[in-house]
Amino acid sequence: MLKLEEQINQLAKAVSRLGESLALPKTDIVRDSAIQRFEFCLDLSWKTLKTYLEENKGIIVKSPKETFRIAYQQGVIEYDTKWLSLVDLRNETVHTYNEAFAEEVYNQLSPALDLLKTLSSKLNQR
Repeated sequence: MLKLEEQINQLAKAVSRLGESLALPKTDIVRDSAIQRFEFCLDLSWKTLKTYLEENKGIIVKSPKETFRIAYQQGVIEYDTKWLSLVDLRNETVHTYNEAFAEEVYNQLSPALDLLKTLSSKLNQR
């Protein structure tokens, strides 16, 4: 359980940092920082869920989307389609970057933060 505990703690810190960046007045640097922090959060989210599913349910998953689907089926998370959309958004941020797209992504980060906070809180209470 040590690996899972560490991942849960890392996720909580990353989510908090994303929240900090979104609370700042928006500038290009703040926007770009928030997007990067979102990427970290989403990566930590699926990897933490992956470990949770393996250690607590005996379920082996291999990809982010599979992890979110199975976590949804196991009742660990809600809003399956929103999580899958966040995976797609994260994949796009890694491979595409321009000002218009950055603005579009930034505008989706507050709702994403709400989901991430809920997940982090739920994992901390387990």
